[in-house]
Amino acid sequence: MNPIAGTTGQLYMSIACRKKEIKLLERVYLSKKSEFLAIYGRRRVGKTYLIRSFFDKKSCVFFSVMGSKDGPYVEQISHFTQRIGEVFLSGIVPKAGNNWDETFKLLKNVIDKTQENKKIVIFLDELPWLATKKSRLLQILDYYWNQYWSVDKRIKLIVCGSSASWIIDKIINNKGGLHNRVTETICLQPFNLFETEQYLLLNKIKLNRKQITEIYMVTGGVPFYLSKIEPGFSAVQIIEKLAFEEKAILQGEFDNLFSSLFDDGDAYIEIIKAIAGNRTGIGQEKLFKQLSKTAKGKTGMARLRALEDAGFILSFTPHFHKQRGVYYRIIDEYTLFYLNWIAPLKETKMQRALEKGYWKTLAQTSKWFAWSGYAFEAICYKHLNQIRRALELSPTAIPNSWRYVSKKSDLNNISGAQIDLLFDRQDNSITVCEIKYTNKPFCVDKQYLQVLENKIKVFKVQTRTKKQIFVAMIVSDGLNQNANSKKIINGIVTADDLFYL
Repeated sequence: MNPIAGTTGQLYMSIACRKKEIKLLERVYLSKKSEFLAIYGRRRVGKTYLIRSFFDKKSCVFFSVMGSKDGPYVEQISHFTQRIGEVFLSGIVPKAGNNWDETFKLLKNVIDKTQENKKIVIFLDELPWLATKKSRLLQILDYYWNQYWSVDKRIKLIVCGSSASWIIDKIINNKGGLHNRVTETICLQPFNLFETEQYLLLNKIKLNRKQITEIYMVTGGVPFYLSKIEPGFSAVQIIEKLAFEEKAILQGEFDNLFSSLFDDGDAYIEIIKAIAGNRTGIGQEKLFKQLSKTAKGKTGMARLRALEDAGFILSFTPHFHKQRGVYYRIIDEYTLFYLNWIAPLKETKMQRALEKGYWKTLAQTSKWFAWSGYAFEAICYKHLNQIRRALELSPTAIPNSWRYVSKKSDLNNISGAQIDLLFDRQDNSITVCEIKYTNKPFCVDKQYLQVLENKIKVFKVQTRTKKQIFVAMIVSDGLNQNANSKKIINGIVTADDLFYL
């Protein structure tokens, strides 16, 4: 990791692994005009920490206020007014307004009295919680931005929210007065494997990449979860502390996560569980048949989009099967881990009877090895660019998946086939990828060679493609080269290849 020079370099070291975001914030700060930045990302990903840490080092007036979940209208205005007093009036709190118009007028007045050469950052954190129903906060924000602050070069307005779809719909794609007013956006994602490794090293946690990958299967690179890791422990011990000790943070996180993101969290959880029950993905039509009226209703599609915006699910149209519609699968590692390992404990009294070493025992079972393969697939779907580069494919190679379900009426007796990942290339070729997670180099034996050959045969027959087919292996611990592998494997990607930006 090469620190950026000067002050920004110091910030980069303290706000670990957010190099791209730091550069954007620096550009916003140094801009000689007003700026309107929208930042969004799932809960615990570090949005508030990023903004506060960056501007804490800057010579500016930093006015920040955070909305409170389900906070009464009057209470939200009271908190906002208190912050005006703390930031602009040396702690003297002015009389609170009766509505947002009066409150923003108060903010405008104190800004007008601030010295002309002083940059002013207005940070509205968790704006979706501030903008309660019938509050008209968005309309008021629209007015004050367009009338006053958009022409004040000192102003840097930053709005933030964990509800990604709310920020996208209400701010970024606003159809009213805020239409096209946003000048910059940040979609803050969890760390990838490279960033996770760097973050752990900054915190003096030295683990090999196999151990880091296992931790990633549980945390999904969410900075807040990673911040709870202490040095001197193995991946198994770390997972035990995070998930299976008394009052472990990951035990109660799931319900809190959805209730904080969505007003009707239970409906979203129902959708998540239905999708998680289908390891290779579930079609939209089949999914809606499984859901209750409450979960689908008129807002079923909106909920699916919100889950995708928040990074919980991936939507895809299987290659060559556009007419069959959209499929969904879970790609959030923590969600997968919770539903498979923590949720079952809550259905019994086992959660209150956990003993030290519980996870060490489970991590040696066949169930863990089967599940880890599923989790490794989710990791791969988050590191498609790294896989593409490792295979030396063009940036234009399109990633997708493919499946064929055999039918009883099939006279040719063709078996079904599933392709985890493929890249459709512009050089009249397709690279088909097999994903395998093992504790030793994967071996292509005669039986597996036959499986691969049959899969490619089914793929060619069912898709009628004339493109050249290449086969690549994405293997966690490398490939045992033998006559079988040399016969069919054209490219190899290891877990190490995923640890790059």
